[in-house]
Amino acid sequence: MEKSVIRTEAAPAPFQGAPYSQAIVAGELVFTAGQLGLKPGDTAIEGDITQQTEQALANVQAILEEAGSSMDKLVKSSVFLVDLDDFQAMNAVYAERVGDRPPARSTFQVSKLPSGALVEIEAVAHL
Repeated sequence: MEKSVIRTEAAPAPFQGAPYSQAIVAGELVFTAGQLGLKPGDTAIEGDITQQTEQALANVQAILEEAGSSMDKLVKSSVFLVDLDDFQAMNAVYAERVGDRPPARSTFQVSKLPSGALVEIEAVAHL
């Protein structure tokens, strides 16, 4: 199976020049890299959990659309939170963005994320 690299200026470039792609298309699936609440072109993450979740999901959406997919085609996501007490606020934003047929999801508390981020979200979607 061949893989195709996805790249869009509508989402941040790989963090600090790290060796990964924003997403890979393999077969009929799109696999996104984890997205922080970083706006394209910015160098610092700002805002509370609600703002960071909204931006992380906007980044996921931009990448999926570049690949020819969309948020309504999500099949799996993983959410990484620095503080599981932020779950309700993150979940409220997440629920609005993924629609009435949400994907399967895992949520984890982690000890640290890059640049002091509060949340990171990665996703798999169908084309």
